[in-house]
Amino acid sequence: MTTHVSRTVVALLLGCMIALVLPGSARPAGPYRIGVVDYGGVLWDDMLNGLRTGLKEQGLQEGAQYVLVRRVVPRLDTVEEAARLLERDRVDVIYSLATSVTLAVKRATTTVPVVFAVGTDPVASGLVKSLAKPEGRFTGVSYLSTVLISKRLELLRLILPRLKSVVTFYDPKNPIALQAIREARETGRRFGVTFIERQVNSAPELKAALSGLKPGEADAFFYINDAIVASQSTLIVAEARAKKLPTMFHERSVVVGGGLAAYGPNYIEVGRVAARHVARVLNGTRPADLPVENVRSLEFLINLRTAQELGITIPTDAIQRADGVIR
Repeated sequence: MTTHVSRTVVALLLGCMIALVLPGSARPAGPYRIGVVDYGGVLWDDMLNGLRTGLKEQGLQEGAQYVLVRRVVPRLDTVEEAARLLERDRVDVIYSLATSVTLAVKRATTTVPVVFAVGTDPVASGLVKSLAKPEGRFTGVSYLSTVLISKRLELLRLILPRLKSVVTFYDPKNPIALQAIREARETGRRFGVTFIERQVNSAPELKAALSGLKPGEADAFFYINDAIVASQSTLIVAEARAKKLPTMFHERSVVVGGGLAAYGPNYIEVGRVAARHVARVLNGTRPADLPVENVRSLEFLINLRTAQELGITIPTDAIQRADGVIR
């Protein structure tokens, strides 16, 4: 009897030891670990701050119940390695920002649950099978930013009635950016606006392209969907203001920081909504059982201080249509 009990105790101890060392077994003790993959910059900071706000609403305090393990990547081709490291380090969930980033995370990982925040249709992008039943390891939030290019250009023309050309930057290796530039070209043809395209695949290349812009080469800068470009919005605003170039972006923080105008989602709200998915995954719900949510709130903002600095008089009807005006 004693021998039988001793063997049982030894077997239980060995089982516990194996569970501690085998990958994919019981999670380590301590706060949940949320991996984050993004390019950095004010847009992604907003979505991350929205996540923090949403997790607090779900009763999760940073530092006590969870910690963020953030991986800021310099280029698209570095995302897969960052994702593999997060999975190897056994984070409990990955919060993935931008479609191009999330597609790379999907290629690089095999077991970790992923909650995304993307500006495209996640079904068409191949991230999930359907919005109602995602299947697999992926779910999250869609804010459909790509389809806003036409409206964004319409509003820029309202601000600048004589608009004839805009300069835009994008990474030619980013399939989402390629989709966006095709739509931008078509939109430009309809509105009689020429898109001057500059291809970049890193922050240094973007900075060089901005420095190389000649006075009068374009009437304004126009943002299309590209994660690298979004991460460098502060740099773009600084260079554009130095060159007296109006800017049309996609989110509030850039206008608050000195951009001329923006039209797009509230990215803090995007992060707050995504937090509900993250919290449920941490509590044991499978991503396959969490329908993708859509965030539809959009806002049009104008910075009149920047307009004055640039010597631009904003038409009254543009100001009246704005959801927010910085004076």
